[in-house]
Amino acid sequence: MCRMFGLHAGSDSVRATFWLLDAPDSLADQSKREPDGAGIGTFDTEGNPHVAKQPLAAWEDHAFAREARVLKSATFLAHVRYASTGAHTLVNTHPFEQDGRLFAHNGAFSGLGVLDRRLAEYGVSDLVLGQTDSERLFALITAEIRRSDGDVGKGVIKAVRWVAAHLPVLSLNFILTTATDLWAVRYPDTHELHLLKRPPANPDGEDPLDARSPRIRAHSRDLSRSGHVLVATEPMDGNPGWHALDPGAFVHVGPDLEVEVTYPFPEAPARRLMLSDLSPSAAASQTP
Repeated sequence: MCRMFGLHAGSDSVRATFWLLDAPDSLADQSKREPDGAGIGTFDTEGNPHVAKQPLAAWEDHAFAREARVLKSATFLAHVRYASTGAHTLVNTHPFEQDGRLFAHNGAFSGLGVLDRRLAEYGVSDLVLGQTDSERLFALITAEIRRSDGDVGKGVIKAVRWVAAHLPVLSLNFILTTATDLWAVRYPDTHELHLLKRPPANPDGEDPLDARSPRIRAHSRDLSRSGHVLVATEPMDGNPGWHALDPGAFVHVGPDLEVEVTYPFPEAPARRLMLSDLSPSAAASQTP
């Protein structure tokens, strides 16, 4: 299953060190499927997005993901990909960038031909550079944001509602970021998505953020002195404040770090996919 990690540090940029693959796999873990790509996105002080990503098609490519990266931004978006649709190529690797926004997805849906026709109707087919369902979903969201006069929240709601009504859906969990805001969706209840709001821990910098999962790790001394919000596929430390978002949750975090959670989506998709409906390789990519 893909791993996602979003971090919002508020109105000021902070430094953080990221490892997209935290450590070499132990011998006991070598039987587990290796990831197919990894990437991380940030924004500079002018609000311009920057993405470093690479498909992990061969073992030597993993050096890219194991390298420690010291980055500075107000929002961060990291993703480790287990492919369900599309080849192991750069254009199919998350995060994706469109209209100055970044996007990462964990899940799967089908009916891509139907979605492609919708994108053509909206005149945004050129936004899709690869073969993934994820990038197509992002293109639909981008189109709906444009049609909503730049209102990201309205665009996301319209796009997710359309997919839920017209396409077979396993999971649409995703995180979307700009230089100032973070949005996240858990829909429906197939995969979990977790959130932690962490207040300033220690003004002397003695309690840094050190969040890690089996794949992604983030470390920041700056974040011991300022509050921040984390959204991740799974809890990334022992903090008891982590909680699983309810199915159907739509999260928005602004520069003030206020967390707004609404439930604007139907309870379940009109046509729900099960793992048994997927090909063996696609089903394997959705297994925790």
